[in-house]
Amino acid sequence: MKILTVLGARPQFIKAADFSRALDQIDNIEEIIIHTEQHYDPNMSDIFFEEMNIPKPKYLLQTGGKTHGAMTGQQLEQIENIFLYEKPDLVLVYGDTNSTLAGALAAAKLHIPVAHVEAGLRSFNKKMPEEINRILTDQLSDYLFVPSLLAKKNLLNEGINEEKIFVVGDIMYDVFLYYKEKKVKPAWFDSLNLNNFILCTIHRAENTDDKNKLHNIFEGLSLSNKNIILPLYPRTVNKIKEYNLNIAKNIYIVEPVGYLEMVWLEVNTDLIVTDSGGVQKEAYFHGKYCVTLREETEWIELVDQGFNTLVGCNAEVIKNGIIFNLDKHISNKNLYGTGVTSTLITDILSDIR
Repeated sequence: MKILTVLGARPQFIKAADFSRALDQIDNIEEIIIHTEQHYDPNMSDIFFEEMNIPKPKYLLQTGGKTHGAMTGQQLEQIENIFLYEKPDLVLVYGDTNSTLAGALAAAKLHIPVAHVEAGLRSFNKKMPEEINRILTDQLSDYLFVPSLLAKKNLLNEGINEEKIFVVGDIMYDVFLYYKEKKVKPAWFDSLNLNNFILCTIHRAENTDDKNKLHNIFEGLSLSNKNIILPLYPRTVNKIKEYNLNIAKNIYIVEPVGYLEMVWLEVNTDLIVTDSGGVQKEAYFHGKYCVTLREETEWIELVDQGFNTLVGCNAEVIKNGIIFNLDKHISNKNLYGTGVTSTLITDILSDIR
């Protein structure tokens, strides 16, 4: 059986680490990786393949740094050519990026079965490109591997056949369990001379492409008067320069970190502030409270259980969210399985050979 896996962004590299390792234990399954290079900075791509021992991609597409339409169109064209050449038995996609949709669409048009890992998530905000990608990919998929019962309910409400849906838990929890003891302190950390800190990430276009929102986010971080470490994607750094935003002295901007460094920061932080879906879950797995810089989230369970607060982009609300929830600790209630997601998925795929 030949599986072609389409990757393009940091969260997908992390998920692929565990699943590729599980696939490697099964005879007669060949995995070929396509990397669209949607995230093309070495600190956001190469380092993950190296430190997590992900099989090297056979194909690199160089489709990053474009508008959504141009990026998805170029990915679709190039991925289709690869599928025609490789003739895979199955195409595997993760999450909700443009790469996810392009891989699923190319496969569906060539009548190649599609497996979607992390299916069924909904924020119910179609202004987010990720939401469009999720909905369309799920409609195109033949095997929908969902992390929770709520995700399954979302798919059933959209008319997807229950026989296609498999509740397997969250593959990110598998990754967390495997790598939590392999964490690495960033080389630059001690030079900051911080006894405690808050970890923050900001990358979503809905925040970074809006000058007022990004200004309000930094204003809220500043008003908290807490030490904040902020690893930033190059794109967000460029937006800060473009908008001529002032960065307060309590905010320490650093370059993107590798996964093992991110794990160390998450373990040692007092609180996590983010607009990332993946980091919201990582906060939960590490027992850290999360303040989310969005009006909604696809991880609704975390809000309902009181592990996550949505603060949007209001500076005062952000400040209060940080101060009120600082040092809160949470317990893992196994909302997303028991850490055997990759095994469950490989067992299902093995049965269809």
